[in-house]
Amino acid sequence: MVGAAAALALARAGFATALLDAREPRPWRAADEVDLRVVGLAPSSIALLDELGVWSAIRSSRAGPYAHMHVWDSENGAAIDFDAADEGRDLLGYIVENGLVQWTLWQVLDAAGVRRLCPAEVHAFEAREDRVTLDLASGESLQARLLVAADGAASPLRTMAGIETRGRDYAQRAVVAHVTTEHPHCDTAWQRFLPSGPLALLPLADGRSSIVWSLPDDEAGQVQALDDAAFRDAVGVASDFRLGRILATTKRAAFPLRLQLAERYQSERFVLLGDAAHVVHPLAGQGVNLGLRDVAELRDTLVAARLQGRDIAAAHVLRRYARRRLSADTLDAHGFDALARIHAWQSPPLVAARGLGVRMLDRLSPLKRRLAAHAAGN
Repeated sequence: MVGAAAALALARAGFATALLDAREPRPWRAADEVDLRVVGLAPSSIALLDELGVWSAIRSSRAGPYAHMHVWDSENGAAIDFDAADEGRDLLGYIVENGLVQWTLWQVLDAAGVRRLCPAEVHAFEAREDRVTLDLASGESLQARLLVAADGAASPLRTMAGIETRGRDYAQRAVVAHVTTEHPHCDTAWQRFLPSGPLALLPLADGRSSIVWSLPDDEAGQVQALDDAAFRDAVGVASDFRLGRILATTKRAAFPLRLQLAERYQSERFVLLGDAAHVVHPLAGQGVNLGLRDVAELRDTLVAARLQGRDIAAAHVLRRYARRRLSADTLDAHGFDALARIHAWQSPPLVAARGLGVRMLDRLSPLKRRLAAHAAGN
């Protein structure tokens, strides 16, 4: 999603752009089952996709709006609520399938003038004084002023550039599925913090909820191995039956969780964005939103450099992008990590202190509004 959005944004801004991808995204069809991987798009992401001319197609295809968010603690009962009306907005965001966003972006790249090379694999690249040269597995060679790496958490390009990462493995996996509940989700995103990790129920456009249940590796394996009836019961208990009984479930999948930040976001004629730059805990649902903010920042930085007659890939230009995004992403990533650590506290005094803090935050309207605005990308 982030790489395709970057290619489209730069092409729309008038830069000659090529997108190299290992494989085409799977075609998205409305008749197919809803993808298990979904993203909560914040207003900043929706605004960018709208600027790129793809949001209306995504929204009209299959997007689940949510106007409320309710978060509560299983250990002390403390809760905090966010409401779009309190922020002067109709909605807090949309829950959308990853595959729908990918496919919609892919469909418009040609018309935007993006040269697509797929399948393509970079074997090596070399930065020179005024260009970067890429050697592809096909034997083809490409030259450009700037190489943008949005090739995922394991980023081969980041490794080639000699950029290290830091972080930690959470020893957890997120179990995902779509469930039918006894009661409607009421356009609300629900999240319950449990001692083992958070459980989110996210509203889908078809009335079901997408669950993202973070669990220690061994517990995640046990939950995945449950039959459907036992899984439905487990989700019901874990969610405190907030939406009533779980009536049906899809197949399940799981993916590992970790915190990972690149030590730097740039080298000579080279920048990172998206998961290649940062991987965060899904408890706040901000991973893709951070990546799309990278895209907007990079586009704006390069456009400003071009207007000033500068080399768009000059070191000082790329440092501006890297400094802004590394600072913002690091703050967010460690904020999410702190939330995960705080909600892992089991000592009764610490659990009580955590509950007191949440209750106070829920009553401090200015601070709560500031948090909501930050999540929205403002």
